[in-house]
Amino acid sequence: MKRLLDVVSAAVLLVVLSPLLLVVAVAIALSMGTPVIFRQARPGLGGRVFTMYKFRTMRSAPMGATLEQLQRTDADRTTQVGRFLRSTSMDELPELVNVLLGQMSVVGPRPLLPEYLEKYNQEQARRHDVRPGITGWAQVNGRNAISWDERLKMDVWYVDNRSLILDARILLLTISTVLGGRGTDSPSGDTPEPFSGSSDESNDWNERV
Repeated sequence: MKRLLDVVSAAVLLVVLSPLLLVVAVAIALSMGTPVIFRQARPGLGGRVFTMYKFRTMRSAPMGATLEQLQRTDADRTTQVGRFLRSTSMDELPELVNVLLGQMSVVGPRPLLPEYLEKYNQEQARRHDVRPGITGWAQVNGRNAISWDERLKMDVWYVDNRSLILDARILLLTISTVLGGRGTDSPSGDTPEPFSGSSDESNDWNERV
């Protein structure tokens, strides 16, 4: 039932929001050039990696930049258009295509980076027991303003308690969170620090798979 609702809602939203998607694409092209879509590998259900689509919010990074360098220069590379898209979460709208392709769900733990897989302990790795989502329980309870431990615990809590009723609640809270501009950034206002791993190294992703 959830998969059917995902497909129907994603298809309807893509049609209804197509004028907005076009306006956003033009604004990005005028402020940053092309491409307007940002593609990045993310792990999904079972840790299988897929290509996730988002609207581009930053100018291109220097060639050969490391992840740490990218984190430090995010604020400098983010344009005014990009900041607006992030604050309203409109940069996530192309992920509706990922939902149609069966790689994501409308609601679920957010897809993080592939390099984080080996850093999860066994409990945290359970976030990949479901499809990742455009929005999730952690996103309506602090998003980037909460610690990694809290965020991953919320992801696992969702896996254990998922239901259509909970999904509906998360969607309503997402609308409220976006309209209120809450939880879109870390306390410092910068991109949060990369996940460095769990303190429990005995039960990691490698043992699980």
